[in-house]
Amino acid sequence: MVLSGVNKHFGELHVLNDISTVVNRGEVVVVIGPSGSGKSTLCRAINRLETVDTGSISIDGVALPEEGSALAQLRADVGMVFQAFNLFAHKTVLQNVTLAPQKVRKLSRKEADARGMALLERVGVADQANKLPAQLSGGQQQRVAIARSLAMNPKVILMDEPTSALDPEMVSEVLDVMVSLAKDGMTMVVVTHEMGFARKAADRVIFMDRGRIEEEATPNEFFDHPKSPRAKEFLSKILAH
Repeated sequence: MVLSGVNKHFGELHVLNDISTVVNRGEVVVVIGPSGSGKSTLCRAINRLETVDTGSISIDGVALPEEGSALAQLRADVGMVFQAFNLFAHKTVLQNVTLAPQKVRKLSRKEADARGMALLERVGVADQANKLPAQLSGGQQQRVAIARSLAMNPKVILMDEPTSALDPEMVSEVLDVMVSLAKDGMTMVVVTHEMGFARKAADRVIFMDRGRIEEEATPNEFFDHPKSPRAKEFLSKILAH
C-alpha cells in the first residue's frame, strides 16, 4: 500500500499534511501520536471513509476509486475495525460475521457459516455465535468485529483505536488477538495508545503530530532513541506513568 503526498483539510485545519509512506505486505504498522494529530483521519482516508484533497493512495498498485462498485470492491479488500465496534445490533454474532462474505464475496450460506465459526473460534468467542451483540462484553464485541473484518479475507486491516472504548481488563483479550494476527503475517495499520502492543507486534512505528509524519522507525529505535523533539516530549509524558 502506497500513500503519496496525501493532504486533507477540514476547513482551515490541515489534518493530513503531505503524508507519504509505504506499507508492505505482511507488515504491521502502528500509528501513534497525540489527540488531533490526524491518526484516525489517516485510517479513514485509506478506506475512503474520508476523501483526500490531493495526493494518492494505492493498494497493490491500484489507486483508490472515487465511488461506485469499484469502491465497494476496495472496501472488501480493506478490513476496518472501529473504536465503537459498529456491529449490527439486530443480527447475531455469527450473522454479523457472515453477512458481507455472502453479499460481496458471494459465498453460500453454508460456506460463510463454516468460515464464520472458524473465525469466531480463532478470536475466542465461538460459544457466543447465536447471541446478539448487546449480550456480549465490550471485549467480546470487539473480537467479533475483528472476526468480521477477517471474514472478507482482506489484503489489509485498519484498526482505529480498537481498545480505547474498552474497560481495562478487556483490553488484553483484544490485544492478544491482534498480536496473533500480526504473528500470522496479516498486513495491519493500527492506530493505538497501547505502547506495549506497538513494542511487541509492530514492524514499524509512525509518529504523527499536527497532521504530519514526524518520525518513522522500528519500535526499538522509536521508543529507545526517538529523534524528533516532539516524539521525545510525547514519550516522556506517556512513559512516565
